Amino acid sequence: MDVNVMRKKMADSIRFLAADMVQRANSGHPGAPMGLADIAVVLSEHLNHNPKNPSWLNRDRLVFSGGHATGLIYSLYYLWGYGLEMEDLKQFRQLDSKTPGHPEYGHTQGIEITTGPLGQGVANAVGFSMASKFVGAQVNSETADLIDHNVYCLCGDGDLEEGISYEACSLAGHNKLDNLIVIYDSNRITIEGSTDLSISENITQRFEAQGWDVLSCDGHDYDDIDATITTAKANTKPTLIIANTIIAKGAGKLEGSHHAHGAPLGEEVIAEAKKAAGFDPEKKFFVPEDVMARFRCAIEEGDLLEREWIHRQKTLPLMEQNEALSALENTDLSRIQWPEFEKADATRNTNGKILNAIARAVPSFLGGSADLSPSNKTHLNDMGTYPKGRNIYFGIREHAMASIANAMAVYGPLKPFTSTFFVFSDYLKPAARIAALAGIQQFFVWTHDSIGVGEDGPTHEPIEQLSQFRALPNFYVWRPADGAENVAAWKTALAMSKSPSAFVCSRQNLAVVPAPVKGDISRGGYLLASDINAVITLIASGSEVELALKTKEALNEKGVPANVVSVPCYDLFIEQDAAYINEMIIPDTKKVAIEAARGLEWYKLADEVIGMDTFGASAPASQLFEKFGFTVDAILEKIK
Repeated sequence: MDVNVMRKKMADSIRFLAADMVQRANSGHPGAPMGLADIAVVLSEHLNHNPKNPSWLNRDRLVFSGGHATGLIYSLYYLWGYGLEMEDLKQFRQLDSKTPGHPEYGHTQGIEITTGPLGQGVANAVGFSMASKFVGAQVNSETADLIDHNVYCLCGDGDLEEGISYEACSLAGHNKLDNLIVIYDSNRITIEGSTDLSISENITQRFEAQGWDVLSCDGHDYDDIDATITTAKANTKPTLIIANTIIAKGAGKLEGSHHAHGAPLGEEVIAEAKKAAGFDPEKKFFVPEDVMARFRCAIEEGDLLEREWIHRQKTLPLMEQNEALSALENTDLSRIQWPEFEKADATRNTNGKILNAIARAVPSFLGGSADLSPSNKTHLNDMGTYPKGRNIYFGIREHAMASIANAMAVYGPLKPFTSTFFVFSDYLKPAARIAALAGIQQFFVWTHDSIGVGEDGPTHEPIEQLSQFRALPNFYVWRPADGAENVAAWKTALAMSKSPSAFVCSRQNLAVVPAPVKGDISRGGYLLASDINAVITLIASGSEVELALKTKEALNEKGVPANVVSVPCYDLFIEQDAAYINEMIIPDTKKVAIEAARGLEWYKLADEVIGMDTFGASAPASQLFEKFGFTVDAILEKIK
């Protein structure tokens, strides 16, 4: 059979699987899968991957930024042999199926990452490429490469309209990520209709200005697609392929229509489309035997590629390369020499010393800040600059930074951190949410944690952010009161391999607090100061722990015995059993939570919350704490 005739048959099989999936579910997006089917077939011929071992380190990465195109995604992973069965395709978008409405990392075998909302997948692809360049810089030599794979990303108009894609692609061009190939499904259709309604920029000039090579092809001409991908693989810059496609290609009267974007095509349209392509219109979820055989070649071809790579490892001329890769892959946390802190200091400073201690012991630990490392204290001393070194200069690109780091974390052996001012965490919230949802161990460092920011004023003073991130399931927010709590926070977070953690640190100096009276910092909260006759329990985090201790002293002088409970990680503390919580916070006492933030979540533990109900003001920090009632006298008055 002529190669293009076979390619057409393979592409039509994808089209009709996708259309049948959406029709059966009565929900989904048939247009993009049908329009991308021809590209997917040719891309299959270029993709180096192993369905027998989806975690092979040197595999090509394939990111579907348009996660709504799941009809295409699941069809491919079924056809390639990643463990999906035809019954799974029939359960598309159904409860507890392996084929949810958008692809989820760790849920369906082969899915590289949860891309979520449009645009994040582009940044994820940049992250995979950046991870490969870092690992390659550690283990490759002039004579032999262990890491030499490509990163492919399929995206659409919506991805490129989202601001995150501009941030990420700018950084990709700056770093000359030559193994990154983004295929832009340019079908000129969005949900509301033609893209003419909302976008008229020159995409070619935009990407060329960002340091990319830009190619174009007919997204339905197999030879043109093949030649363009071949050229892209040889480029010395990241490459954008503008693939001119027709949405819902092959769908008869709905071909090219925005009505095919997000709704089933209808039984009649699907039957007519199958008949026109030479398929039996009565057969649903059908794949011809020769098509299945051709796609399933990926299993043996991929296994051979990995075995050749393993052989390459064994015959490398330099043993140092294997040793370097082993050091990245086999983290030994016991080698960390944790610093000790004996005097008052800002937790951003103690955190910076901890970062450097981890980096000295853990070769896979790297990261950077959104142009704030001098303020965040996140520079890794004597560790060099990415890609050879471990200091990444993300620039002022918070959203892309966090999404890039998500991909770096799931790439394989790396442990990335990112950093910015806490109030700017608003810019990266979508990526933090995906990290929590997908169980990605990224470490977020957020400094300038409260009204203690001071003179910069209410636009820069985070008030609601603690509550916002504490509300995320599987996301652990640490607000340490001193260096010792900071160390315990990092020890705990490093052991939580399926959860992201955030370290919310102060700008101002905080006093060293006493050792725990009872409990364990690693459980999120502990008894810091106690009185056997206590009638009040003061609960606090971060800078307000010192204030709670001083308030306890003042209450004692008035004959009112009190306990103080420090809760550096609210999320972890409320996960403890009731017995532990009641041992730390005596139920019969009056419970008062103190935090220079909104703090409404504390009502789960406290009878009263002394927090913020405005956005702050511009003044020196000491004046602001006094103005907003975070002084001993003000708290005593509220308690009274």
